[in-house]
Amino acid sequence: MSSNAAVDLPSEYQELQASVRAFANEVVAPVSARHDEEHSFPYEVVAGMAEMGLFGLPFPEEYDGMGADYFAHCLVLEELAKVDQSVAITLEAGVSLGAMPVFLFGTEAQKQKWLPRLARGEALGAFGLTEPGGGSDAGGTRTRAVLDAGSGAVGAGEWVINGSKQFITNSGTDITELITATAVTGEKDGRKEISSFLIPSGTPGLTVEKAYNKVGWNASDTHPLTFSDVRIPEENMLGERGRGFANFLRILDEGRIAIAAMAVGAAQGCVDASVTYAKQREAFGRPISAYQGISFKIARMEARAHTARLAYYRAAALMLAGREFKKEAAIAKLIAGEAAMDNSRDATQVFGGYGFMNEFVVARHYRDSKILEVGEGTTEVQLMLVARELGL
Repeated sequence: MSSNAAVDLPSEYQELQASVRAFANEVVAPVSARHDEEHSFPYEVVAGMAEMGLFGLPFPEEYDGMGADYFAHCLVLEELAKVDQSVAITLEAGVSLGAMPVFLFGTEAQKQKWLPRLARGEALGAFGLTEPGGGSDAGGTRTRAVLDAGSGAVGAGEWVINGSKQFITNSGTDITELITATAVTGEKDGRKEISSFLIPSGTPGLTVEKAYNKVGWNASDTHPLTFSDVRIPEENMLGERGRGFANFLRILDEGRIAIAAMAVGAAQGCVDASVTYAKQREAFGRPISAYQGISFKIARMEARAHTARLAYYRAAALMLAGREFKKEAAIAKLIAGEAAMDNSRDATQVFGGYGFMNEFVVARHYRDSKILEVGEGTTEVQLMLVARELGL
């Protein structure tokens, strides 16, 4: 049992944690600084995660998944994020955002076509929701899809998509095969009718723009996308017409638990690194861990990580039990994102000048963690959701 577990977990979860922790320390950590510096996608690490079955954890074996659950996926993200948030978000986006919409809302034919390769980690999917003028207002979608009926035969038409998306993770790698995107398909009762679509990579008219020059998550693949008369078969609509936005909100609710798990990993990684460093680093003839200014700072960091872990465990438990979890997911992401940011700042202080050097994991956490308070719903959006659930 790891010393930073919040509760006693069943043995299968503990074994999974241990195996991924070993992979993170032995395979991921040694190459993290290099990929961060080079802004290079860690294909060899992704291949290793695929070999372990991590991309297929929450999916049934009939689709080449591992038959586990979403909580197992979250535990894996926590372990990976301790040493490398870019690797963790690559897996999170590949599973929670890339493959999960197909699994939850796809037809059987769509699942058979796309899920096995996504679950095996041989291919990556991307989640196209955010737009340049939208941000937190994802319902303000401007991308449009118009049905060209062609011969008029049922199902023989094509959707023609025009618009753009931004901040899309896993959208431009060599193994990206699918982009799920929302688009306006009409109006209903004076409101936009938003549907979602499966767009294969390489479809004419789909342009993966130049990768962003980001503050952090430098080894994660992130691009803007442009759709210019992109034509896809009528059958590539994902889920019911007009349910695209509602379905994507469900994906975001679940994804917030996963992002919270990542944030907890980052927060705990800062604790672990600080404990080790404080015991080794000496000042004025003693290890700096002997000074309360340092030891109390690290103790507070541990308290943040512990509390945030309990929050995401609770949200995951409610989700797996089939109960309402929207508020708890928002709370988990709120607390965990802030814990990661606060812990990375304090860890950098513990490390002093070395904490400002990118070769040290705490420096990378300091840059990486800020986006945990923004991506998949800002801190302000989480507060809005919690207030709304309270009837305010």
